[in-house]
Amino acid sequence: MAKPRPQRIDPDRLNRANAARNERAAQQKSLAGGSTAAGPSAKSKSNSSTKGRNSGNPAARNAAPKGAAQKRQPAKATWRDWVAGARIRTLSLSVAPVALGSAAAHVAGGFDLTIALLCLGVAVLLQIGVNYANDYSDGVRGTDQFRVGPSRLTGSGAAAPKHVLTVALVCFALGAACGLAIVVLTQLWWLLAVGALALLAAWFYTGGKRPYGYAGLGELVSFLFFGPVATAGTTFVQLGSVNLESWFAGLAMGLFTAAVMLINNLRDRVPDSQAGKKTLAVRMGDRPARALFAVLVLAPFGVLVFFALFYLWAPLVYLALLVAIPAAVIGVWGKTAAEALLALKLTSLAALLYGLALAAAIAF
Repeated sequence: MAKPRPQRIDPDRLNRANAARNERAAQQKSLAGGSTAAGPSAKSKSNSSTKGRNSGNPAARNAAPKGAAQKRQPAKATWRDWVAGARIRTLSLSVAPVALGSAAAHVAGGFDLTIALLCLGVAVLLQIGVNYANDYSDGVRGTDQFRVGPSRLTGSGAAAPKHVLTVALVCFALGAACGLAIVVLTQLWWLLAVGALALLAAWFYTGGKRPYGYAGLGELVSFLFFGPVATAGTTFVQLGSVNLESWFAGLAMGLFTAAVMLINNLRDRVPDSQAGKKTLAVRMGDRPARALFAVLVLAPFGVLVFFALFYLWAPLVYLALLVAIPAAVIGVWGKTAAEALLALKLTSLAALLYGLALAAAIAF
């Protein structure tokens, strides 16, 4: 019986079969490991993308992953963003000093509603202007890069720097117009120099080559201009002189203003330090700055003793401690940026309640 003849193997056919089997195995391996970020296919895609970007082909070099451009481009600023940029919650620091200064003028028989409203315009417009100027200056310097507080118009890219600067300058101009009207009505032309100093202080807080806010002097300057200068100045332009009520009230409001600025800088102490912004909180360190904040928030209630001795309803202002004490406690023991923001809001509210209630106690 004849043996079966062995079948001849075609080498080309065998090679094709092996290649097909290897390709199927590679596809299965790719599907199994495709979900891991460090898998071979991810590396291959990453290398391919890198090569494309580094190649001489402009189209490949400028190519970006799908959706990447949309993620990098922030939404354009809305009117709500612009209102937030004005930091409305802190405008109590402008309203309260003018109310107290006007009350001090009223008790001495020198209240003038028109001048009081113009003083309010100066204070509020300058504060809004300095808030936008701060947004602009910090944004173009890049010091908002590590900011942990609410996002800024310039730093987030929501608004063009020139637009933020324009709004700041418009606010300064309107505030200066209110100040000029006061000068014309009172014929106190030397007040132009005071107004010029206020504008310079507003701009150079974070503007210019050597902003004083970056040197730890922000709290001191804000204490002066939003405290004694604002309160006693409001009294002077209405009454023609300054009384003890305006000085003590100015001291209290200056303390509140410095407290608001300090807790704001405490929240951003670490990123400010990284950006080279040497605020008072950075210079003092965490615990000492927190202790100082508590002192600044509560010290106005020590000043209140003076008014309680002479005005019947002044002791009721101590009810503002119901807001000030929680602000001090949160400021000292709070750990998060949200808690620091809450302490800032409570301090601003305490300043408003204190200022308006004391103004009413003095005037009536």
